Amino acid sequence: MNTNVDVNEIVQNLYEQIKNSEDKGSLASYIPELENVDSALFGVHISTIDNSNFGVGNCYDKFSIQSIVKVLSLIMAYDLLGEELWTRVKVEPSGTPFNSLIQLEVENGIPRNPFINAGALVIADVLLSNLKNPKEDFLNFVRNLSDSKDITYSSKIASSEKEFGYRNAALCNLIKSFGNIENEPSDVLDFYYDLCSLEMSCEELSNLFLFLANDGFTLTERKQILTRSQTKRINALMQTCGFYDESGDFAFKVGLPGKSGVGGGIVAVHPKQYAIAVWSSKLNAKGNSYKGMRFLEEFTTKTESSIF
Repeated sequence: MNTNVDVNEIVQNLYEQIKNSEDKGSLASYIPELENVDSALFGVHISTIDNSNFGVGNCYDKFSIQSIVKVLSLIMAYDLLGEELWTRVKVEPSGTPFNSLIQLEVENGIPRNPFINAGALVIADVLLSNLKNPKEDFLNFVRNLSDSKDITYSSKIASSEKEFGYRNAALCNLIKSFGNIENEPSDVLDFYYDLCSLEMSCEELSNLFLFLANDGFTLTERKQILTRSQTKRINALMQTCGFYDESGDFAFKVGLPGKSGVGGGIVAVHPKQYAIAVWSSKLNAKGNSYKGMRFLEEFTTKTESSIF
């Protein structure tokens, strides 16, 4: 990052600029509960390796993080299975929508990566098979990692997803037919919907993801969550697969490892420097926050903090 710039001032100015601009996105109508979110809400929070924090707007409001949770479930599964995990899910960009069934049929039920829905369902299955109390154990893992004890699931969001989750059910059953789901599909789907319903704020997200900018160690207690090699691999996956079939565009315009969710959240990491979270609920055609994508492109440009 350019040391001659005032990062907090840039965040504040960009926030005001983008908040007042036209939002060309749309709410995620295929999850009815997400349509009830106030689309005017917009928040940004940055946490840095030198232990400084700055937030603007609705950065303390909780929202459904949706697919951002796939990074956290992956980290837990990776810790449980190690390199064996990659026999069940690949690490390649999909080039297709996040809920596509096409590749699964051709590739014998092995999802392209852990961040498309098919891959996240396999990860959920891994956790179900290896944790004594999966729902409680995962929640405790996230709470401990974020040092925030009031993080929890949203039963309303989970129920809304389940009610209209026909395509996810098709994905899960297709993977099961190839033997890459061990548990009953209904149990995997219920757990998956709970995971995606997790609610956090931009502040909590940027603080939580900071360990991925710090070689796998938490900042406060220096607790090792992942090895340096594993941290590198998670960041690489976020760089290449974190935005579905818009991942290349995000790398081109923003230049950071990151992950988005259809709740309108985006979290991005600059190794050795910072983690930043943005939330605005209206999505572009690829399912990523319209204002969030704009903000991060402008932010890395003005701070000269792309990894490239």
